[in-house]
Amino acid sequence: MKASGVQRVDWKRVVYDPQIRVQSRPVYNIHKGELVYVARVSLAVAAILLVSAGCSSPRTVRAASLRPAKERKKAPDFELKDANGQMVHLSDYRGKVVLLDFWATWCGPCKVEIPWFEEFERQNKDKGFAVIGVAMDDDGWDAVKPFAKDRAINYRLVLGNDHVADLYGGLEALPTTLLIDRGGNIAAVHIGLSGKNEFENGIQELLGAPGGISVPAVLMRAE
Repeated sequence: MKASGVQRVDWKRVVYDPQIRVQSRPVYNIHKGELVYVARVSLAVAAILLVSAGCSSPRTVRAASLRPAKERKKAPDFELKDANGQMVHLSDYRGKVVLLDFWATWCGPCKVEIPWFEEFERQNKDKGFAVIGVAMDDDGWDAVKPFAKDRAINYRLVLGNDHVADLYGGLEALPTTLLIDRGGNIAAVHIGLSGKNEFENGIQELLGAPGGISVPAVLMRAE
């Protein structure tokens, strides 16, 4: 099995070790079909290292804290179908804070995060917030619908494809989760299994920001 938008690999050979996630952030390297770990570093570094077995040189990715408003880029719009066959556009959610999660049913770290996202949806759906799960399963709805029904997922799911993967930079790992502000701009990118509080804090800051632009906490207190 493979994820849409990447080369074919035997995902059944990939093993997720939940014991390691206390010290590192597990993700699936969907180019090589290997389990990799994102090692946590000091906040002052503002980056994390992706370390993969067999890789000679580590790569860095942006930390998941909210980006300053002036550094945010527009989230690419897409046109994907949900489980009912209805066409969904990201632009339909303009004016809301969106958690956009690229995931798959076979992805261990994704399964850890799903209950958190369900909770965020319940708590914040009436505050201008929505979760959208983009399933990257190669088996399509045959895999996703039973999974979603069994877990009673309460947020909207759509089926991803090669095109949307390319729009979002190729999705080198799952899960990849974005926080998008009310203006449709990418405020944060989480690659791999992040802490629940990291998501929650980012969501609350974006929900409390006027016009979708986040305001530093010190300024908000001053007002």
